[in-house]
Amino acid sequence: MAAPVADARVTGVNAIPVAVLGAAGRMGTTVCAAVEAAPDLELVARLDAGDDLARVGVLVAPNFALGAVLTMAFAARAARWFESVEVVELHHPDKVDAPSGTAVHTARAIAAARRAAGRGPGPDATTTALDGARGASVDGVRVHALRLRGLTAHQEVLLGNPGELLTIRHDSTDRASFMPGVLHAVRTVGDRPGLTVGLEHYLDLA
Repeated sequence: MAAPVADARVTGVNAIPVAVLGAAGRMGTTVCAAVEAAPDLELVARLDAGDDLARVGVLVAPNFALGAVLTMAFAARAARWFESVEVVELHHPDKVDAPSGTAVHTARAIAAARRAAGRGPGPDATTTALDGARGASVDGVRVHALRLRGLTAHQEVLLGNPGELLTIRHDSTDRASFMPGVLHAVRTVGDRPGLTVGLEHYLDLA
């Protein structure tokens, strides 16, 4: 049996102070609950638009689900080896933005990796199409957004070469899937001064 974990706030060990920006939203509410439940963290501020951010250290991350972050990283690494690549993101119909921030971040990472490898645009013989039929173009990478009841948060990256297709997919079915990444981020942010964009920089992906 594992030994019980001591509560840092009870034993007097310094807990990591955490401020949550966007605390009133659905995701922010879940994050605050996760921070409050972690014995080595202390929720010191719930912040929203208009609040003073001058004293808040900021990590900007389009997605905190570890699987989603790994999907983005793997897709960028694979993209330089494939002739074609497109991104499909699938979310519930209450989501107000399209494409998702995760899909945009994924597409930009893919585009950067392809440019670094000297890869040009993927082949596409389309000359006529209805508006939106080929999705949005993010740095030259096609991104498609689906909104359906029954979905939560899902993403596929499809990479193609003659005779083969690689599909990298991640599915989040509950906001609880984001909490391990959130807790890892707040425990690590103190070691990384300044602004960091993307949770992948907090993971050992070398």
